[in-house]
Amino acid sequence: MLTMKDVRREGDPILTEVATEIALPATEDEKQTLKEMLQFLINSQDPETALKYELRSGIGIAAPQIGISKRMIAVHVTDHRGTQYSYGIMNPKIISHSVEKTYLDGGEGCLSVDREVPGAVPRYARITVKGVDAEGQPLKLRLKGLPSIVVQHEIDHLDGIMFYDRINNEEASELTPLGR
Repeated sequence: MLTMKDVRREGDPILTEVATEIALPATEDEKQTLKEMLQFLINSQDPETALKYELRSGIGIAAPQIGISKRMIAVHVTDHRGTQYSYGIMNPKIISHSVEKTYLDGGEGCLSVDREVPGAVPRYARITVKGVDAEGQPLKLRLKGLPSIVVQHEIDHLDGIMFYDRINNEEASELTPLGR
């Protein structure tokens, strides 16, 4: 079981590296790691489990954050309508996006960053992402709102980009924040 002890913190060089594409079909180890990443998020959102194992609540995680420089992300997030998006994705790639951008009004957070970093991070309002799930099945997701932002944040980790590298309050001042 993954815990916060497994999560690399800012300053760790792996967080600034570009992660390696996974050769498909994925190995059993890679599939298992992806499942564990998703289970970590589920556990972190369960109050009893989170308390027992001292987990910070998370809605997304990328393999480099647990010390594995491979292109894998997991998201477990609910949108404004209550629809849950729970996916482990290997080799995620944004294949299209909206012109419209948005940002999280309260700023973004990160399991690898143990401090509050104020500022707006402009993101595409809508994206289409392709990849492969833990069973090797192709995935194609059309996302908007918070799920879209979370996937963009996690794909940034695969490219060695931290959310605070994208803070742009000037650009955000001309955008509508998510949920408004």
